[in-house]
Amino acid sequence: MIGLISATAAGAAARDRLAAAWPDRTRVYDGPVKDAVRAAFAECEQLVCFLATGAVVRLIAPLLGEKASDPGVVCVDEGGRFAVSLVGGHAGGANELAHAVGGVLGAEPVVTTATDAVGLPGLDTLGFPVEGDVAAVSRALLDGEPVALEAEVSWPLPPLTVAAEGAYTIRVTDRAVEPAEREVVLRPPTLVVGVGASRGAPVEEVLGLVEGALRDAGLSVASLAELATVDAKAEEPGIVEAARRLGVALVTYAAEELAKVDVPNPSEAPLAAVGTPSVAEAAALVGGGELLVPKRKSAMVTCAVGRRPGRGRLAVVGLGPGARDLLTPRAQQELRRASVLVGLDQYVDQIRDLLRPGTRVLESGLGAEEERARTAVAQARKGHAVALIGSGDAGVYAMASPALAEASDDIDVVGVPGVTAALAAGAILGAPLGHDHVSISLSDLHTPWEVIERRVRAAAEADLVVTFYNPRSRGRDWQLPKALAILSGHREPTTPVGVVRNASRPDESSRLTTLAELDPATVDMMTVVTVGNTATRQIAGRMVTPRGYRWQEEAK
Repeated sequence: MIGLISATAAGAAARDRLAAAWPDRTRVYDGPVKDAVRAAFAECEQLVCFLATGAVVRLIAPLLGEKASDPGVVCVDEGGRFAVSLVGGHAGGANELAHAVGGVLGAEPVVTTATDAVGLPGLDTLGFPVEGDVAAVSRALLDGEPVALEAEVSWPLPPLTVAAEGAYTIRVTDRAVEPAEREVVLRPPTLVVGVGASRGAPVEEVLGLVEGALRDAGLSVASLAELATVDAKAEEPGIVEAARRLGVALVTYAAEELAKVDVPNPSEAPLAAVGTPSVAEAAALVGGGELLVPKRKSAMVTCAVGRRPGRGRLAVVGLGPGARDLLTPRAQQELRRASVLVGLDQYVDQIRDLLRPGTRVLESGLGAEEERARTAVAQARKGHAVALIGSGDAGVYAMASPALAEASDDIDVVGVPGVTAALAAGAILGAPLGHDHVSISLSDLHTPWEVIERRVRAAAEADLVVTFYNPRSRGRDWQLPKALAILSGHREPTTPVGVVRNASRPDESSRLTTLAELDPATVDMMTVVTVGNTATRQIAGRMVTPRGYRWQEEAK
């Protein structure tokens, strides 16, 4: 919960805007400010104070305890111009909260945490446990000193400016080791413990066996990702409570699925009881990986420990039509999360300033879409966090299709939508896409013209608004006239047509014309052509397609 505190009418107005935007996440604290801050500090995970930073410093100073447990505090000035991350930037999430508050209120987020200020990811913000001298290693990264990365297990990480050797070390491991001097240990969630139990097995016995198996194998409980068992034990109290106390998910599998897993120690007993020759070992290995601890037993419990493979991550990111403010926040997050960026050189140039230091950029020129897709998938298969970028929406005439055609289920794939050229052009023209519409590429480089022509004809007969992508190039100058001729057989010469070039970019241009008056020679590959349907009209210089056909009926 986020506590909201204000002292003046102006602060209360901004406070109420934030409360209205986040009704389920916020709680307004009224009354004397000192009492409100004290109550919110004790009861909430985060605070947003619509007060001067000096006042907030004095109010929270007596309340501060441990960095790891104090709430994150953000200050917003009376004018709503700035959202300042004051306390708990990383541990309390104040840096992220400042950006989120700024997005709602239109305030500029102010983050002074050293790593964030220079674009480096905080070692304590990577999403899994961290131990050791975080401050010293972070300072070494900031100062450009060589920091070695020792990855004992493979796991996708954000970009880090690391070296092969250095006086400081970042170690990625699931082993139970103590950090050395000048070392940070990152513990990714690599371990899965498969558990089987007789009915009524006490939680203490489950915990004792699981923790003992990890300890004896020299493995850290901090890298435990989940307990796994058979569906029949999904509600076994001892297993359920053990997962809760360990702070991990309990994942269950059907007996038929577990029975397909090849294990070293099958048994007749679980086969007779729940329908699979192995519960513990099979549950630990069902997702693939390595068996670190074979099945071991206590009186009523069995367990086995597996290490799941570090799965690479491929984010296919749509950059939008070009304007920075049409690049979504989610896209920006994925760009900053990726340790490897793959893309067309001109698209890379658009967002190069958003990349974190240490990001490896693999760029290429026009016409290498399939090769870029293969490169991105190959990098993800090596365990990296990869972003593959495309303009507009990556799933529309862009990189998602070739990438997903290459990818199999051995990597995680995330799609990040973007504003398409058709949508950007439509917003500039007015509301041409107000009713059913279709986008058709006139490029026959990947699609035979016979197929394209059939689709144009179908759209004409169905009276759909049509947006033409790739309408005309120096080597393809006859396709657009042919497509317009097909539409002319089903629509009046006065049908509105919108032509937008470089939508949302600095040299953007647009004009409204008609089907009869459009000169194809004025169109190029940077242009989107939108042809209205029989109901589309020009109104006050804008292209409008009504949501129904009532206008046509009234005009008769």
